Amino acid sequence: MSKTYEKYYVPAQSPWPIVGAVALFCIAFGAGHYVIDMSKQQSGFGGWLLLLGLAILVFMLVGWFRNVIEESMTGLYSSQMDRSFRQGMSWFILSEVMFFMAFFGALFYGRFIAMEWLGGASNNAMTHAILWPEFLPSWPLLKTPGGIETQAMPAWGLPAINTAILIISSITLHFAHTGLNQNKRGQLKFMLGLTLVLGAIFLCLQGYEYVHAYRDLGLRLDSGFYGNTFFLLTGFHGVHVTLGAVILLFVFFRVLKGHFTPEKHFAFQAGAWYWHFVDVVWICLFFFVYVL
Repeated sequence: MSKTYEKYYVPAQSPWPIVGAVALFCIAFGAGHYVIDMSKQQSGFGGWLLLLGLAILVFMLVGWFRNVIEESMTGLYSSQMDRSFRQGMSWFILSEVMFFMAFFGALFYGRFIAMEWLGGASNNAMTHAILWPEFLPSWPLLKTPGGIETQAMPAWGLPAINTAILIISSITLHFAHTGLNQNKRGQLKFMLGLTLVLGAIFLCLQGYEYVHAYRDLGLRLDSGFYGNTFFLLTGFHGVHVTLGAVILLFVFFRVLKGHFTPEKHFAFQAGAWYWHFVDVVWICLFFFVYVL
């Protein structure tokens, strides 16, 4: 007795992975040399290579997304393929959770373990006396062994405003999703567009916050453990917000073209999952980096 199996679309070989790899190589190599050129106050090829990598990355995203959209709209994807997409997005978000957990773990280790050791707690008076006799175990660490003094970034200014913006953006995205489920296209377009505007405002304010930290507070990557954790956590989160905004931007263009139905809209749902994840990470980041 023969069995009927559900079809599973297997695409042909694609050039986009290798194009993306070339783009990332140019971005990494160019960014590194651009920083070196800036530190030496000289012109070099780093900036141009960085721009080239970004251009190739945009080209790859547009081409790859176009292929996937065509495959979806022509009916090549089955329900099994849809389940594969959901599992893939779930594992991707889980890997991102582990990524941020590693940085939060480094923050907790430095703050609650290494700082106590350097301060002479828990029978570590000799460690304190030998490594850093004048060290005071108080957070945030605003003075480095090299004598660099900084100021802490206050929580109830731009960070609090950015927190409110991201929370509101998750709410507007939820109403956009509700509009899609109820086939209210006007609500879907307006709320999704508003979400993108709020995301752009968040990134602009974070850029202004970095300028303020560097220029007015003396807070830089070389400003000891506090400066390291501040810029690494907020910087990587900003990269993730940018990625989420790019995903939602492509989704917005598809919405304008009339794509998605209440029954079939996983691309929208995947973007919404990622945006809500970024929102939750920022709330944790705001609490542990800015408030405590």
